Amino acid sequence: MLPPNRPFRIFLVTILLTGAVACLAAGVPVVVATHAVLGEMVSIVGGDEIEVVTLIPSGFCPAHYDLAPSDLAAVARAQLVIYSGFEPWMDTLRMAIGSEASILQLAGEWNTPATASAKLTRITDQLRLVSPSEGASFSSRAAAYDSELTLMGTELTHQASSLKVEEIAVICIVWQAEFIEWLGFDIAATYNSPETLSLRDLVELANIGTEAGVALVIDNLQSGIQFGAKLAQEIGAVHVVLSNFPGAMPNTGTFLDLLRANADALFAAISPLQ
Repeated sequence: MLPPNRPFRIFLVTILLTGAVACLAAGVPVVVATHAVLGEMVSIVGGDEIEVVTLIPSGFCPAHYDLAPSDLAAVARAQLVIYSGFEPWMDTLRMAIGSEASILQLAGEWNTPATASAKLTRITDQLRLVSPSEGASFSSRAAAYDSELTLMGTELTHQASSLKVEEIAVICIVWQAEFIEWLGFDIAATYNSPETLSLRDLVELANIGTEAGVALVIDNLQSGIQFGAKLAQEIGAVHVVLSNFPGAMPNTGTFLDLLRANADALFAAISPLQ
């Protein structure tokens, strides 16, 4: 975060004035999303009628992201800011730039078609308020994307069922637990962000894993993967790394790609066990 010194204040006034003029000239509503999943949904629903700015690159943990001057400039121009709630700098950002943009918080997970669909609906409703004249177009695009989510969900759960994943015990990081449970895996235990864990936690989880016959330890790329790798080694399990955000791993350019890639990584990991 930039310090609140005089040069920063001058910079802030400059970007606010510049941003306001640019926004009026463009005539296209600007929506800022803090991370790639929300940004992709806004882009799909909004089409050419909405300018979307996504702040956090997909490879970053949102809680550890440091705001850049360009982020301040983007929010200064925005009519709507969408965030999840785990961004610790969100309130600071709003106060720092004095933004009058509408704010939409979409708390909770998005790692299944159902939870993603719920967020898609709320985004669509909010965009209709931002640009009422485009409401029908927004709804049409949202419905088409929602159908793709449903089809993907059906395909993945059928594949998981055919592989009998319910017979596979796993330990996973909490940020992937919803997706793992949705696919049907038997979750023996979960663990929090690695920076909050100790050697004692590692020993306790290893004991649980050994007793439950855990075959996979499932990590989340953005949270750090060293703890999960060590845990898998202690148990003698396969270490699988998934991602919460599209674009951070190969073949995950979109959210639908991400769902497929995450599922494929799990299915590939259990294939030698069957």
